Amino acid sequence: MNVHATPLIEPDTRRAETAIDNLRGVVVLMVIAVHAVLGYAVYAPRPSSFDSPPYSWRTFPVIDAHRFIGFDIFCAWANIFLMPLFFLVSGFFVWKSLERNGALHFAQRRALRLGPPFILGVAVVMPIAIFPAYAERTAHPQLLDYLRHLQSLPVWPDGPMWFLWVLLAFDLVVAGLLAAFPPVRIGLMRLASYAAHEPRRFLAGVFVLSALAYLPLGTVFGPMRWFQWGPFSFQLNFIALYAVYFGTGVVIGASGLERGLLHPYFARQWKKWLLAAVVLFAGWLLVSAKTFMAPTASTGWMLADAIALVPACFASCIWGLLITVQFGRIRTGLLRHLQTNAFGMYWVHYAIVTWLQFALLAVPFPAIAKAPMVFIPATLLSWASAVALRHVPILNRIVGAPQRPRSCATASLASAFPLPD
Repeated sequence: MNVHATPLIEPDTRRAETAIDNLRGVVVLMVIAVHAVLGYAVYAPRPSSFDSPPYSWRTFPVIDAHRFIGFDIFCAWANIFLMPLFFLVSGFFVWKSLERNGALHFAQRRALRLGPPFILGVAVVMPIAIFPAYAERTAHPQLLDYLRHLQSLPVWPDGPMWFLWVLLAFDLVVAGLLAAFPPVRIGLMRLASYAAHEPRRFLAGVFVLSALAYLPLGTVFGPMRWFQWGPFSFQLNFIALYAVYFGTGVVIGASGLERGLLHPYFARQWKKWLLAAVVLFAGWLLVSAKTFMAPTASTGWMLADAIALVPACFASCIWGLLITVQFGRIRTGLLRHLQTNAFGMYWVHYAIVTWLQFALLAVPFPAIAKAPMVFIPATLLSWASAVALRHVPILNRIVGAPQRPRSCATASLASAFPLPD
């Protein structure tokens, strides 16, 4: 049934934006949860030398002796869809900002909004976050020795800060294309209109494009290879898929958040997408057992893993959007406060998580008890830290809300994360 021709529910832009606003806060909480349990996953490798390849502490900074297989499943599920969903949502408001500011001004504002947090993140936050990794692998850790070891490394750890520079790169590419090639704007608007009127066919096209983006890289590089140049890194198999989902978000945003895929009528199908997400994830999980953390896996198994991952990622992302539109269109004081501080929480949480995990290494509790002992305090401390940072004028410009006039429909949304402004 065509959503555009179904007048069952009058679209409400403010409620759609509220739903996406809430989704951003939930995604940040999930990122904290993943990092909180990662050190308790069964597939986490044994601690190896801090100074020797493959530098596994970049992914697993603190590794506890206590493990729980359930955390492996949770991390695997988050790994295949969480960041694609983050890039998808990050693209939603790009078009409005481009229309309001123009390509050049948009690019300048995004560079100022995302550049300083990335630079300070890799220069200040990450050295603090990585010290527990060094301390766990060193008999007598000393601060000056740590700094010397860190400086001598051939890699520059950026942790979750990689998302900021990749998001900025995507923003600049979109702005550059629209500025340099005017026909791109016309094509994008036509595609946006198609997405609003034919959401199912649009989704089918996105699925095909995501398969074309992921299959070659996933087959060649597998699930665990990263590109690293100075402080700039990204996961090799996912980078093209991230671009597809970000571009999809731009198109959906241009079509109108209350229309097409995010129309309440379409969102009612979330149960079907949930079933598909569970089944497809289970299928991918079975295949990935042959490839995950297995550098000697055959090309055939790598291809099978890639083929299974694409629909599993797609179904989980669409389900996440639909359930948000269906149930997430509420506004409370607590949610508004979370939205306002979400970016600051993302920025500081990694250091807090690693220090809490390190503090619990000697505690003889099972992993299923330690994980919430990390996640809950990390969430609260990250939240409190974000609030405190926003009270320092120079830091508020980095982790706070952009200061600009805005309509009441987007007032709280602008402060949720480093949105286009």
